[in-house]
This record gives sequence, C-alpha cells and structure tokens, in this order.
Amino acid sequence: MARDEKARIAIFGAGYVGLVTGAGFAELGHRVAIRDIVPEKVEALRRGVVPIYEPGLEELLARNAERVSFTLDAREAVQVADFVYVCVDTPSTYSGDADLSRVWTVIDDIGSLDGPRTLVMKSTVPVGTGEKVRLALDARGLDNVGYVSNPEFLAEGTALRDFMKPDRVVIGAFEDSDGDRVEELHAGIDAPIVRMDVASAEMVKLASNAFLSTRISFINEIANVCELVGADVEDVAQGMGLDHRLGPHFLRAGIGFGGSCFPKDVSALKQLAGNSGYHFQLLSAVIEVNELQKRRVVSKLQKHLGKLRGKTIALLGLAFKPHTDDLREAPSLVLASRLLAEGAAVRAWDPVADASSLLQGASFCTEVSEALAGADAAVIVTEWPELRTLISVENRRAMRNPLIVDGRNMLDPDEARQAGFVYEAIGRPASPLQALPETEERTSELQR
Repeated sequence: MARDEKARIAIFGAGYVGLVTGAGFAELGHRVAIRDIVPEKVEALRRGVVPIYEPGLEELLARNAERVSFTLDAREAVQVADFVYVCVDTPSTYSGDADLSRVWTVIDDIGSLDGPRTLVMKSTVPVGTGEKVRLALDARGLDNVGYVSNPEFLAEGTALRDFMKPDRVVIGAFEDSDGDRVEELHAGIDAPIVRMDVASAEMVKLASNAFLSTRISFINEIANVCELVGADVEDVAQGMGLDHRLGPHFLRAGIGFGGSCFPKDVSALKQLAGNSGYHFQLLSAVIEVNELQKRRVVSKLQKHLGKLRGKTIALLGLAFKPHTDDLREAPSLVLASRLLAEGAAVRAWDPVADASSLLQGASFCTEVSEALAGADAAVIVTEWPELRTLISVENRRAMRNPLIVDGRNMLDPDEARQAGFVYEAIGRPASPLQALPETEERTSELQR
C-alpha cells in the first residue's frame, strides 16, 4: 500500500478502544467499518449517538461520518477490508487469567478470507496469544492473513489525543512486510514507531500498565507513612518528581487506581508470571496496597464520626477517573459497598457516570448540593473539576457535620479549615486540634 493510499479497515468491537481507533483512522482519511454484536449499540451509533462518554468522540465521528459505517454483520465488515482490527474486551477471569473468548470469536467470525489481509490485535492479551492465533490461522489455511500486535495506550478522558498524538506506536509482527503495512496506516501521526517481535509488543502493554500501577501504590504507601510522621505527601511527591530519573507522573496519592486497564493488566501479568513458574512478588504487593487504600477512607470517617450506622455520607464522584463515565473497577463501588455494610446512608453524585444498577441501596443525586444537604461527611472520590468549588459557606451550613475526606487531595487544607470544615486528606497532616461539634449521640458512641 502506497503511503498516500487510504486503507479500508474493519474494527471488531465498538467500545472505548474500537470507537476511538475507528474515529482516529477515519480522521487520517481511511475508510472504517466498525462491527459490534449489540444491536442497540449499532443502531444508536448509526443515529450518531455514542453510547460511551469520551470528550470529542461524538463530534469526531460525526465529522467523518462519510468514512465510518457500523454493522452487526462480520462478513460485511471484512469483505473489502485490508485490515481487521481486534478491539474487543479481554476481562479477567476468576483465576486472574485474561478471558480471550471474544478474541477467538472474532477469529471464528472472519471465516475464510479471500486475498491478503492483515489481522491487527489491539486488545490487551497475554504474551503468547499472537503465536496461538498465528497457529490457528495457519491451521485454517489462512496463511494469506498477516498478524500484527499493535497495543493501545489510550487513557479514558484523553483517548482521542492519545491516538492522534501518542508517545509511541508499538508494532510487533511475525513478518516485516505486515509491520510495514500497519506502520503506513499511521502516516500523519507524528510519533516514534517502535518495531519489535509480537511477544515483546504484547509485553510492552502489560509492563507499562503494571509499572504505572506500581508508582501509584508506592506513592500511596508513602502517603500512609506521611500521615504517621507528620509529613505532607504533596510536598514529598513534588520533590521526588523534580528528579529527572523519576519524573512527576503517577505520583498522586489517593484512594487507589481503578478502571478497565490497570487492575486487569496487573492481575494478568502476575498470573502470566505465575503460569510461567515465576512468583511476581512486587505485583502482589501493588494489588494488596491498592485494595487496602480504598478502605482507609472508612477508617478516616470512623475517626471523626464513630460508628457509621445511621450516618449519611456523600460520595462525590463515581467514575474511576474524571472525564469518563467508566465504572469498571472504580474505587467508588468498593467504598460505597463498604459504607452500606457499615449501616451508613450513601448519597452518590457524578456528572456523567450512572451506577444505579451497580449500587443497590445508595441514593443518587443530580447536584452536589443535593448530596451534601444534611450529610455527616463528604468524600471526594473522583477529582471532577466541579468539586474545586466545594469549599463554601453554603456547603458548610448545608451539612449536618462539616467533614470532608478528600480522597484525591484536590482541595487546599488551610482554606478548608479556615472555612469551618474538618478536613482529612491522603498523606497530609491532620490538625490535632480540629474536631467535629460534639453531639450527645456522638459522645455516647465514643464512650462505648
């Protein structure tokens, strides 16, 4: 394929990765057919309604509507395609392994392809998957189908930018010619192209996410020690981040990581190592720290409120990060479930995420003020920009107890305390003088 020639691309999976990848390639001028198995999703996309929240995605798809089509029919998607991109979910099984059933379904769906094609694996898969797929293709007589691993590095909330202006494009191929064709697809994207073998490309994605998760768990451990010794983790992280050997990225203490990638990929790499005969002790600790970090918020609430039964807690933010509606492995789900188990009433707010089907027993508010009215505490779970104005006289007066537990360290502690709030953060000193107004109920609880 000449560099100025535009390709025809079939994409299997209309999730975050599939839709962003399709929109990005269409923006580069390629023709894209996106196939999914959910009729309601395909119909909505045909109407121009994007079923996920990703800033700019709906507009980009609309701008390239003449180059993007949506279908339920696998044969329709691939019959004239030069490239078949696999962008389906690979969720964790109970054992910690990746569930590749959707990947193998795609291999079955493409059937016997006429003429040369290139199958491109965008889904995150265990190392060795490419070898297995290559063997399966050969066994079916599909030696005319090339195979390339092209892992995605899209962060929800900035996915379009990450596609169009990536740090790197990783391409792993069994045959150089197949890798060359995928590299040509990315003409117009100014980023380093990193060529390697398939197994290494598969490992890059897992290793990258595992290392970023490790940084998060490490700074959270530092934060927990900071609370004990009186240091401020924000200052510590700033001092660390200015070291050119470390850098400032992913040194934000908080209540732990979530989402569709980090928890799954850390578990997958740990399981991959275990299946290969190696005990990855570091990742075991990363996972343990992340799970415990979510529950430290409950201890902070109990420190000030005593028993939580009958207390009303406002959870501010449900999505695992801002600028997305993704609730997969969101810390909010663990925290809300724990609070409900303690007997607390949970009021939840998020500007875009809907957790009503996941959190039975919680009430959901459309405004922050609604969640705060009469609340015994507010917990910042997701650092939505709307919460930067949380410190106000009106909000303090609206709460029964003016307690803020800032799970993302997004507010100024001095400003919060001067405004009359009792303020707890992650890894930041708490004033020994601050206390909630004593009530008869609270006094009796503390004495029990």
